[in-house]
Amino acid sequence: MKLHEGKTFNKVNYVNKQLINNEFSNCVFVECDFKKSNFSNIDFVDCEFVGCNFALTILKFAGLKNIHFKDCKIVGVDFSACNDFLFTVQFTDCTLDYATFHSKSMKNTVFTNSILKEVDFSEVNLMQAVFNNCDLTRTIFDRSVLDKADFSTSVNFDINPERNRIKKTVFSSNGLIGLLSKYDLVIKD
Repeated sequence: MKLHEGKTFNKVNYVNKQLINNEFSNCVFVECDFKKSNFSNIDFVDCEFVGCNFALTILKFAGLKNIHFKDCKIVGVDFSACNDFLFTVQFTDCTLDYATFHSKSMKNTVFTNSILKEVDFSEVNLMQAVFNNCDLTRTIFDRSVLDKADFSTSVNFDINPERNRIKKTVFSSNGLIGLLSKYDLVIKD
Protein backbone atom coordinates (compact mmCIF):
# COMPACT_ATOMS: atom_id res chain seq x y z
CA MET A 1 0.00 0.00 0.00
CA LYS A 2 1.45 3.35 -1.07
CA LEU A 3 0.69 6.19 1.36
CA HIS A 4 0.40 9.77 0.09
CA GLU A 5 0.31 12.19 3.00
CA GLY A 6 -0.07 15.96 3.06
CA LYS A 7 0.33 16.32 -0.71
CA THR A 8 -1.42 18.66 -3.13
CA PHE A 9 -2.33 17.37 -6.58
CA ASN A 10 -3.01 20.09 -9.19
CA LYS A 11 -4.81 19.50 -12.50
CA VAL A 12 -3.89 15.82 -12.63
CA ASN A 13 -5.70 13.85 -15.35
CA TYR A 14 -6.93 10.51 -14.01
CA VAL A 15 -9.52 9.93 -16.79
CA ASN A 16 -10.24 6.22 -17.25
CA LYS A 17 -7.42 5.24 -14.87
CA GLN A 18 -7.41 2.82 -11.97
CA LEU A 19 -5.49 3.49 -8.80
CA ILE A 20 -4.28 0.37 -7.01
CA ASN A 21 -2.94 0.02 -3.45
CA ASN A 22 -3.02 3.72 -2.59
CA GLU A 23 -4.06 5.65 0.50
CA PHE A 24 -4.37 9.42 0.62
CA SER A 25 -4.26 11.24 3.96
CA ASN A 26 -4.56 15.02 4.42
CA CYS A 27 -4.26 15.57 0.66
CA VAL A 28 -5.78 18.28 -1.49
CA PHE A 29 -6.85 17.65 -5.09
CA VAL A 30 -7.32 20.82 -7.17
CA GLU A 31 -9.01 20.78 -10.61
CA CYS A 32 -8.27 17.09 -11.16
CA ASP A 33 -10.22 15.05 -13.68
CA PHE A 34 -11.45 11.72 -12.30
CA LYS A 35 -13.96 11.02 -15.09
CA LYS A 36 -14.57 7.26 -15.32
CA SER A 37 -11.67 6.60 -12.93
CA ASN A 38 -11.70 3.50 -10.77
CA PHE A 39 -10.91 4.20 -7.12
CA SER A 40 -12.08 0.82 -5.82
CA ASN A 41 -10.53 -0.13 -2.48
CA ILE A 42 -8.66 3.21 -2.20
CA ASP A 43 -8.77 5.09 1.12
CA PHE A 44 -9.10 8.86 1.33
CA VAL A 45 -8.78 10.30 4.85
CA ASP A 46 -9.15 14.00 5.73
CA CYS A 47 -8.89 15.02 2.05
CA GLU A 48 -10.32 17.94 0.11
CA PHE A 49 -11.35 17.97 -3.55
CA VAL A 50 -11.64 21.43 -5.12
CA GLY A 51 -13.00 21.97 -8.64
CA CYS A 52 -12.66 18.30 -9.57
CA ASN A 53 -14.66 16.25 -12.09
CA PHE A 54 -16.15 13.00 -10.79
CA ALA A 55 -18.30 11.97 -13.76
CA LEU A 56 -19.03 8.23 -13.53
CA THR A 57 -16.15 7.64 -11.09
CA ILE A 58 -16.16 4.16 -9.53
CA LEU A 59 -15.82 4.10 -5.74
CA LYS A 60 -16.48 0.43 -4.95
CA PHE A 61 -15.24 -0.25 -1.39
CA ALA A 62 -13.44 3.11 -1.38
CA GLY A 63 -12.98 4.69 2.01
CA LEU A 64 -14.19 8.29 2.23
CA LYS A 65 -13.39 9.47 5.74
CA ASN A 66 -13.89 13.16 6.46
CA ILE A 67 -13.89 14.25 2.81
CA HIS A 68 -14.88 17.74 1.64
CA PHE A 69 -15.94 18.29 -1.96
CA LYS A 70 -15.89 21.96 -3.05
CA ASP A 71 -17.03 23.24 -6.42
CA CYS A 72 -16.93 19.71 -7.87
CA LYS A 73 -18.93 18.18 -10.69
CA ILE A 74 -20.14 14.79 -9.43
CA VAL A 75 -22.36 12.97 -11.92
CA GLY A 76 -23.59 9.37 -11.79
CA VAL A 77 -21.44 8.36 -8.82
CA ASP A 78 -22.56 5.44 -6.64
CA PHE A 79 -21.53 6.45 -3.12
CA SER A 80 -23.53 3.52 -1.74
CA ALA A 81 -20.70 1.26 -2.96
CA CYS A 82 -18.21 3.01 -0.64
CA ASN A 83 -16.93 1.44 2.52
CA ASP A 84 -19.33 2.23 5.38
CA PHE A 85 -16.58 2.48 8.02
CA LEU A 86 -16.25 6.15 9.07
CA PHE A 87 -17.97 7.31 5.85
CA THR A 88 -18.10 11.11 6.24
CA VAL A 89 -18.51 13.61 3.40
CA GLN A 90 -19.63 17.18 2.88
CA PHE A 91 -20.42 19.11 -0.27
CA THR A 92 -20.06 22.86 -0.94
CA ASP A 93 -20.95 24.56 -4.25
CA CYS A 94 -21.16 21.20 -6.03
CA THR A 95 -23.22 19.81 -8.86
CA LEU A 96 -24.19 16.39 -7.53
CA ASP A 97 -26.46 14.86 -10.18
CA TYR A 98 -27.73 11.29 -10.56
CA ALA A 99 -25.66 10.10 -7.58
CA THR A 100 -26.82 7.43 -5.15
CA PHE A 101 -26.27 7.13 -1.42
CA HIS A 102 -28.67 4.23 -0.93
CA SER A 103 -28.57 2.84 2.64
CA LYS A 104 -25.67 5.05 3.81
CA SER A 105 -25.45 6.56 7.27
CA MET A 106 -24.97 10.28 6.71
CA LYS A 107 -25.85 11.84 10.07
CA ASN A 108 -24.87 15.51 10.31
CA THR A 109 -23.82 15.70 6.63
CA VAL A 110 -23.79 19.25 5.27
CA PHE A 111 -24.73 20.14 1.70
CA THR A 112 -24.22 23.85 0.92
CA ASN A 113 -25.13 25.83 -2.21
CA SER A 114 -25.29 22.63 -4.24
CA ILE A 115 -27.50 21.20 -6.96
CA LEU A 116 -28.63 17.64 -6.20
CA LYS A 117 -30.66 16.60 -9.24
CA GLU A 118 -32.19 13.11 -9.13
CA VAL A 119 -29.98 11.97 -6.26
CA ASP A 120 -31.10 8.76 -4.52
CA PHE A 121 -31.27 9.01 -0.72
CA SER A 122 -33.43 5.89 -0.31
CA GLU A 123 -33.05 4.28 3.11
CA VAL A 124 -30.36 6.82 4.08
CA ASN A 125 -29.94 8.07 7.63
CA LEU A 126 -29.76 11.85 7.21
CA MET A 127 -30.54 12.68 10.83
CA GLN A 128 -29.48 16.28 11.55
CA ALA A 129 -28.21 16.73 7.99
CA VAL A 130 -28.26 20.27 6.63
CA PHE A 131 -29.34 21.10 3.08
CA ASN A 132 -28.30 24.75 2.98
CA ASN A 133 -29.52 26.58 -0.12
CA CYS A 134 -29.73 23.42 -2.26
CA ASP A 135 -31.80 22.55 -5.30
CA LEU A 136 -33.23 19.04 -4.79
CA THR A 137 -35.09 18.61 -8.10
CA ARG A 138 -36.42 15.02 -8.43
CA THR A 139 -34.20 13.84 -5.58
CA ILE A 140 -35.53 10.66 -3.98
CA PHE A 141 -36.18 10.37 -0.26
CA ASP A 142 -37.78 6.98 0.44
CA ARG A 143 -37.73 5.22 3.84
CA SER A 144 -35.10 7.77 4.86
CA VAL A 145 -34.44 9.09 8.36
CA LEU A 146 -34.71 12.87 8.15
CA ASP A 147 -35.23 13.62 11.86
CA LYS A 148 -33.93 17.09 12.76
CA ALA A 149 -32.61 17.63 9.22
CA ASP A 150 -32.77 21.20 7.93
CA PHE A 151 -34.39 21.91 4.56
CA SER A 152 -35.38 25.49 5.45
CA THR A 153 -33.35 27.18 2.69
CA SER A 154 -33.65 24.49 0.01
CA VAL A 155 -36.03 24.23 -2.92
CA ASN A 156 -37.68 21.70 -5.23
CA PHE A 157 -37.72 18.81 -2.76
CA ASP A 158 -40.51 16.24 -2.72
CA ILE A 159 -40.67 14.33 0.56
CA ASN A 160 -43.52 11.97 1.38
CA PRO A 161 -44.06 12.22 5.18
CA GLU A 162 -45.73 8.80 5.13
CA ARG A 163 -42.62 7.08 3.70
CA ASN A 164 -39.90 8.96 5.62
CA ARG A 165 -39.17 9.81 9.24
CA ILE A 166 -39.40 13.59 9.63
CA LYS A 167 -39.59 14.21 13.39
CA LYS A 168 -38.50 17.79 14.18
CA THR A 169 -37.30 18.26 10.58
CA VAL A 170 -36.98 21.95 9.70
CA PHE A 171 -38.80 23.42 6.69
CA SER A 172 -39.62 26.99 5.70
CA SER A 173 -43.29 27.84 5.27
CA ASN A 174 -42.60 28.23 1.51
CA GLY A 175 -41.13 24.72 1.40
CA LEU A 176 -44.15 22.98 2.89
CA ILE A 177 -45.46 22.38 -0.64
CA GLY A 178 -42.69 19.77 -0.99
CA LEU A 179 -44.42 17.72 1.72
CA LEU A 180 -47.83 17.89 0.06
CA SER A 181 -47.07 17.12 -3.59
CA LYS A 182 -48.30 13.52 -3.36
CA TYR A 183 -51.82 14.86 -2.68
CA ASP A 184 -52.00 16.76 -6.00
CA LEU A 185 -53.29 19.90 -4.28
CA VAL A 186 -53.61 23.36 -5.80
CA ILE A 187 -52.14 25.86 -3.35
CA LYS A 188 -52.51 29.58 -3.98
CA ASP A 189 -50.72 32.50 -2.33
